[in-house]
Amino acid sequence: MYNIAIIPGDGIGKEVMSSTLEVLDGLDLDLSYEYGKAGDECFKKNGVALLDETIDLVKNSDVCLFGAAGETAADVIVKLRQIMDLFVNLRPVKSYPGTDSLFKDLDFIIVRENTEGMYVGEEEYTEDGAIAKRIITKEASERICEFAFKYAKDNNKKKVTAVHKANVLKKTDGLFKKTFYEMAAEYPDIEAEDYYVDATAMYLLTRPQSFDVIVTTNLFGDILSDEGAGLVGGLGLIPSGNIGKNNALFEPVHGSAPDIAGKGLANPTAMLLSAVMMLNYLDEQKSARLLNSAIFDVLKEGKRLTPDMGGNSSTMEMAKEVKSKLLERMGS
Repeated sequence: MYNIAIIPGDGIGKEVMSSTLEVLDGLDLDLSYEYGKAGDECFKKNGVALLDETIDLVKNSDVCLFGAAGETAADVIVKLRQIMDLFVNLRPVKSYPGTDSLFKDLDFIIVRENTEGMYVGEEEYTEDGAIAKRIITKEASERICEFAFKYAKDNNKKKVTAVHKANVLKKTDGLFKKTFYEMAAEYPDIEAEDYYVDATAMYLLTRPQSFDVIVTTNLFGDILSDEGAGLVGGLGLIPSGNIGKNNALFEPVHGSAPDIAGKGLANPTAMLLSAVMMLNYLDEQKSARLLNSAIFDVLKEGKRLTPDMGGNSSTMEMAKEVKSKLLERMGS
């Protein structure tokens, strides 16, 4: 049995979470759910956006599924990443049928360092304005680069690309680049290359097919990941994983979308694909393949899609169609 911490969060997070759990219940797996509270509503009720009991719940679970947070997202997700030392953020960029993908043949992943860089939160006002500290360490650079190369090896990827700005940030990104090539020497069968972040932003638009695995620092990874989402149809289609040595949290990258919350209009695809990532993390690859194929079937068929993809189905109606396809595949 797998103990899964469930944090629906705010807005459409609740809707995409309930629809995803409806689909997961169709799998032949023993999944146990325990719910935690976090986000805007939690803050209004309790004075804090992330309860200690929710943190304990995530710590003691096998894995966590998270829906969405509103204005308090930084106090929830960033804090969980740091407390749990979830040092890897994984963002797949993959073309699916029936979407507004700019290219039909994309399948690469961005491996983003998740705990330091510009997001350490060390800022202060000065007489002239404000200063933010950027922290890059040897340890964090080593483990994120090692993860990227190991991921490439385990998933039959041929190349890892480091993204940095070492020509300007000579000490911090210089350290990151140097560490990357030191790690590359331990994986001689995998090609290693590096680009400046501004060049990478252009290459993602002009030749995205050339990438397999991108590894980069926190802020750069955050920005490039959203650019990747734009390549394949928007944030409503993009899952993500936050992974550490002993735990992981999976979430869609869209926000709480308060303008459509409660209307049943939210696209559940990103949450469902996050569940696929969760199943792979749990080493339930067969179930992950079945669920991913069922999602693919529904998108390709195009009969039960939410309004953002040109359909007229509700969140739960689309999810139930995925569940139907899943059960068909399980029975075949």
